Amino acid sequence: MIDFSATYEPNSDEKTMATLAHVLQLVGWWIAPLIIYLIKRDSKFVAFQARQALLWPGFLVILWLGTMAVWFVIFFATVLPHQGNPAANNPPPLGFFLGFAGIWLMMMGIMCLNLVVAIYYGIKAGHGEWAAYPIIGPMARHIVDA
Repeated sequence: MIDFSATYEPNSDEKTMATLAHVLQLVGWWIAPLIIYLIKRDSKFVAFQARQALLWPGFLVILWLGTMAVWFVIFFATVLPHQGNPAANNPPPLGFFLGFAGIWLMMMGIMCLNLVVAIYYGIKAGHGEWAAYPIIGPMARHIVDA
């Protein structure tokens, strides 16, 4: 694997496009980084940064699916056994409300994580640093090198 960070200094246009790839994924999800990747594919710096911004929403979707799986487990574990006599008009169990609040907090945490990551790595890209996301950065580097 080639280490581009030691051999290549991006110009200001590449820094700007890489920054936009990170920051615009907040509003354009995966479409904005894809457009930037397709426009500036010849630049290794922009390609690497845009690939990270493209892979990040996929990672977030996996986090959301995991959160929803936890939600369904909580729902079926607390509400369905609580259903007894329909005429008794039982209130929902406390675990249902606590589970809903926990899931909501997890979703808000994922959204805040997305905001922090996009801004942090957008700033790093603006400075011309080859900063890699902790989990998906090595995958993006491997894809660009191929």
